[in-house]
Amino acid sequence: MPEGDSVFRLAARLRRSLDGRTLERGDLRVPAHATDVLDGMQVVEHVTHGKHLLTRFNGGLTLHTHLRMQGSWTVTAPGRKLPRALLPDARVILGVRSGPTAYGLDLPVVDLLPTRAEHDVVGHLGPDPLRSDWSADEAVRRLQREPGERVAAALLDQRNVAGFGNLWANELCFLRGIHPDTELGEVDVAALVALGARCLRFSATQPGAHQVTTGNTRKGEQHWVAGRAGKPCLRCGTSVRVRAEVPGDPGRRRTWWCPRCQPFLPAG
Repeated sequence: MPEGDSVFRLAARLRRSLDGRTLERGDLRVPAHATDVLDGMQVVEHVTHGKHLLTRFNGGLTLHTHLRMQGSWTVTAPGRKLPRALLPDARVILGVRSGPTAYGLDLPVVDLLPTRAEHDVVGHLGPDPLRSDWSADEAVRRLQREPGERVAAALLDQRNVAGFGNLWANELCFLRGIHPDTELGEVDVAALVALGARCLRFSATQPGAHQVTTGNTRKGEQHWVAGRAGKPCLRCGTSVRVRAEVPGDPGRRRTWWCPRCQPFLPAG
């Protein structure tokens, strides 16, 4: 699943292609909005909150989309079209006059709503390190509400902090030397939040740094533990372990850790 830094980069790409321009074609190919017409509207801006993308139009309308596991966006240059084989997957088509066209492919979430009602779709989210209204104190407060919660699960809960997905939950635990099953009450939450915010911003904004947590861009060495089950830890050489899924996680996400760099210390 794309994480907050991925969606932030996507918004920047769509912003360069569409913002401030008038739609010559605006199709929403989902049953709930099949009759809604966006042609002639001006794209005002693209903003993100965690993994949610908000495309705002003049007239007070917002297009809310979410990629989840399978969605993606592609932008074609002026005069170019999406390959015919991919057109059935297009859920959103936004084409500007004499300019590029953006296609939202296989998007599981497509909502058109009044801009004033955006809170209905993102109001449950915690603070986002990539937004101007980021509050580290609020993120710490939310995480500390459940001191018995596992740290990896707490980081994945978008109501605590918006934007951390499975890759960042695992990598941040490694970088802080924390076993993913450690209870939050045993963790320096403020330090964890500060590191996470710094990493997410760097990943979202620096060329060549997207989700490279080790500083090494060589294939197979970009991450400390995520996706490296059975391989030697890049720090100590111990085999990285993996668990098939986080207990109770509907996303069935895996958990990786180095047993030497991240020993499990029971609470108390």
